[in-house]
Amino acid sequence: MKSFLNNHFLLNTETAIKLYENAAAEAPIFDFHCHLNPQEVWENKSYENITQIWLAGDHYKWRTMRMHGVSERYITGDAADWEKFEAWAGTVPYLIGNPVYHWTHLELKMFFGIDKVLSPETAREIWDECNEKLQKPEYSARAFIEKSNVKFIGTTDDPISTLEYHQLLRNDESFKTIIAPTFRPDGALFIDRPTFTSWIEKLAQVSGVKVDTLDGFLAALKQRVAYFHENGGRASDHDIQKMEFVETSKQQVEAIFNKRLSGEQLTNDELVAYRNFLLKELGKMYAEKQWVMQLHMGAMRNNNTKMKELIGPDTGFDSVGEANMAEGLSRFLDALDQENALPRTVLFNLNQKDNVVLAGMMGNFYEEGVPGKVQLGSGWWFVDHIDGMEKQMKDFANVGVLSHFIGMLTDSRSFLSYARHDYFRRILCNILGDWVEQGLAPNDMKHMEQMVLNICYHNAERYFLER
Repeated sequence: MKSFLNNHFLLNTETAIKLYENAAAEAPIFDFHCHLNPQEVWENKSYENITQIWLAGDHYKWRTMRMHGVSERYITGDAADWEKFEAWAGTVPYLIGNPVYHWTHLELKMFFGIDKVLSPETAREIWDECNEKLQKPEYSARAFIEKSNVKFIGTTDDPISTLEYHQLLRNDESFKTIIAPTFRPDGALFIDRPTFTSWIEKLAQVSGVKVDTLDGFLAALKQRVAYFHENGGRASDHDIQKMEFVETSKQQVEAIFNKRLSGEQLTNDELVAYRNFLLKELGKMYAEKQWVMQLHMGAMRNNNTKMKELIGPDTGFDSVGEANMAEGLSRFLDALDQENALPRTVLFNLNQKDNVVLAGMMGNFYEEGVPGKVQLGSGWWFVDHIDGMEKQMKDFANVGVLSHFIGMLTDSRSFLSYARHDYFRRILCNILGDWVEQGLAPNDMKHMEQMVLNICYHNAERYFLER
């Protein structure tokens, strides 16, 4: 019987162990998509206690606590930090089978050297030990990044952001990790939101472009793309709940844009037409800058109206959608490709039924000299568990070229989430090791170790930075 979370955790063959120890374990991290706050990195934020760094903003933990019946007061409410930690410790023993159970203990072990299993019985001891260590300089925000050997972080940023902290970090020679902004234009695409008019007013202010016409709006967005590029931006990110595609003209969208500015309600057909047009125009801007376009598809957001009204949107009440992605996505990518304006594109799906649909899409569009121009993103959000990651990589391999896979990302707000890269790497090595042991791949360790290193780091570095 194996002990819990031992050195060979998730590694079930001798070959898997060798691949992990010789290639994956010490490879640097290229975290191309996350939600870390660059201000906290610049200020090298320290934390008074483990609740502040571990539970604040972690929707994964919040959801499991709610499903365990914990009062919201101990999740996002006004309970003391110790009370919230105690409520979390009371939840953890019930999470066996959920990846959060593994991540919890990996984070305690990797960052705090704690091998104990978190429970009500060990809560006070672990609380005290973590909090004592958090007072030391080597437990600050930057220290966690450096300890995790992170070479690149792609944050998620509103086009109206000044990027001041990115600029400060770029000029700080004492900190070696690249912190690059990622262009996330939700404010532009979700024209139906009540905040749209106030958002474009801010867009006009930061861009210096008058935004009272569609042409002005596009010019302002293009100016922001250029500004992000000047400040190290090399990627965009998009929340695509449903991928519908319709051909539309600029004149039609201009009328829709003007209608919205005048305060009129838009129809669903108008919203689809507008988003299709704008996403395509943005795609052209990204291609011009040789950026990567990331499409996170399939989330069904803010399902609980009562809780959205009580504590706000994006607080852990999202789930997996069930939209048909295939035709709309194909037509969208093809429309850009016909104009020689398809950027490098990463397709993330939240519903595992779409794995093969998107993996198959990768082979439809290519560019000479760019291995894996269209990528199937790693298991994301509701599928970043063992089964989800294994299925994603095997589906990728079955219909694509897994050797060119750009690997894992954190998609997290926590500096402790780099433990998830280790989780992913162990799963990757176990898959490849199993193939070698079964005679499905050659027992050529030099080649297999290089494949592991590429998927863990080098492929993403080349994909996002090399041109």
